[in-house]
Amino acid sequence: MARGGKAFKAVAKGMAVVASAAAVIERRRRAAMAADFHETLHPVSPVDPVGQVDPAAAPAVRPLPGPRAAAVPAEAAVVPAGPSGPAAAPVPVAAPPASAVAPAPIAAPTAAAPLPPHGHFGRPATPAEAVPWGLRVAAESTWRLLLLGAALYVVFYIVDMLRLVAFAVLASLLISALLEPTVSWLRRHGVPRSLAAGGVFMSGLAGIGLVGWFVVWQVTTNLETVTSKVKAGVDQLRDWLITGPLHLTEQQITDFANQITKAISTNSEQITSASITGAQIAVEVLTAVLLAFFTTFFLLYDGERIWNWALRGLPRHSRYAMAGAGPKAWATLTAYVRGTVCVAFIDAVCIGVGIQLLGVPMALPLAVIIFLGAFVPLVGALVTGTVAVLIALVTTTPWTALMVLVVLIAVQQIEGHVLQPLILGRAVRVHPLGVVLGVAAGSIIGGIGGAIVAVPLIAVTNTVVTHLRRRNEAGQAVFTALEAAREAATRPHPPTP
Repeated sequence: MARGGKAFKAVAKGMAVVASAAAVIERRRRAAMAADFHETLHPVSPVDPVGQVDPAAAPAVRPLPGPRAAAVPAEAAVVPAGPSGPAAAPVPVAAPPASAVAPAPIAAPTAAAPLPPHGHFGRPATPAEAVPWGLRVAAESTWRLLLLGAALYVVFYIVDMLRLVAFAVLASLLISALLEPTVSWLRRHGVPRSLAAGGVFMSGLAGIGLVGWFVVWQVTTNLETVTSKVKAGVDQLRDWLITGPLHLTEQQITDFANQITKAISTNSEQITSASITGAQIAVEVLTAVLLAFFTTFFLLYDGERIWNWALRGLPRHSRYAMAGAGPKAWATLTAYVRGTVCVAFIDAVCIGVGIQLLGVPMALPLAVIIFLGAFVPLVGALVTGTVAVLIALVTTTPWTALMVLVVLIAVQQIEGHVLQPLILGRAVRVHPLGVVLGVAAGSIIGGIGGAIVAVPLIAVTNTVVTHLRRRNEAGQAVFTALEAAREAATRPHPPTP
């Protein structure tokens, strides 16, 4: 816990340093952009030390000519003499209006163009502009990814500290997803909410209790038979070590057994501490189970109000998006749990029938263990099925154990190529490689519980992200259509002939 606290403090300090550096970089970039924009709108004019414009450096521009009188012929401007006297004075002809006279073009500047503010042509205004665009994008993406990774590390650290609560909530969500359709069906047929939730919850609890009692009963019933067969298998192994290709002696086997006994007696303190740790783990598991049952009942009884309360805790602009993503995520989780139960049941029946036909003892308890292990997709049934292989190895012949292994591999191939695509393909929509990597990462982070919840978490996250992306695309399409309609409405229509 002390190492975890130091690591958390180090990560927090690193996050603060990265955030401050990112803020400084962002402020400098915005200041440079604002300066460039200001220079573009208001170019700097060359001035003298007094602050006046330098006429020598300023570009020489010819002033615009004013309106002039139109040129008329001489004979039109003078009235010829008449018989009554001399010629009349010239009559001036009025000039056309200023709007009718085209202005003269502005002359090009004759002086040299002024230097840029930094004093050199071809050099960017700020150092940030000299960095290639791809490198700038990579740098900004990198520090954002670092912040995101640090945030995820903090989240996982908090979840690890509260792992009992986290696993209890996740287990209650999986159980509620399995039982909630029954509660909804009862409520649609007029059963009160409290009675429907309580009845389904008690039925599920009774089913789990019956399964546990059946496994314990089968194990205690066949324990003596299995123990005697294990002893016989150990004797056979000892005879094989003596008479087999290894050619060990009785003294060597006895010395090896004595070394094992001595190692056990020497490490009695570690074994005792391990037993104490096991007792603590048992207490924690019992607490988590009770908390999961309690949470499951309230999710079945008042799940809709709990979801509305969770939505009120989100920012206002995110509520509508998550309100649409929540039901889709719940439908995905429900379909996943149903499909997983169906696949696990088929695996347990096939493997149980196979080991029963091969004469392996405790076929029914082994089938139940395989059913529980199949909740981890692709690898769960195979891992729990190795228990059947070991029991077949110590109680029967190696050939029988090999046949049990063949049955396990065949059932796993059927699950991976037939059952998973048909039953879980539409619900999960995750590639098998993603499933395997998710199970591996979940087992590393959270052990068996992490391996169980990894795939449904990936499936729900995929559903939520897909819904939000489609919602954004639909909103962008609607905005584009509205802008096009507005432009078409404001565009002047050609006059009709």
